[in-house]
Amino acid sequence: MRRLGSSYAHPLLVLLALRSEGPVTRIGVIAGKNVGGAVQRNRAKRLLREAFRKVYPTLVQGYDLLIIARKPLPGSNFLDLQEAIDQLLHRAELIS
Repeated sequence: MRRLGSSYAHPLLVLLALRSEGPVTRIGVIAGKNVGGAVQRNRAKRLLREAFRKVYPTLVQGYDLLIIARKPLPGSNFLDLQEAIDQLLHRAELIS
């Protein structure tokens, strides 16, 4: 996916997008050990899943998306995360 898809970066997260064969958009969430311990990684993934749950109905369908959390994400608030996601999705032209 990293070689074939497009990558979009923000200080809080990275978005990788790849056109898929299927009719729906699938989303995967990753938080590596650089984000922190298990508690911080799980918090980061929960925040990302919730933020994308709210924006999913407006996404262009037919893509595989991979969201990678960066180190400052667990300490940020939900509004900052939503703004970051909106910026990345607009940059990737994935908002319908």
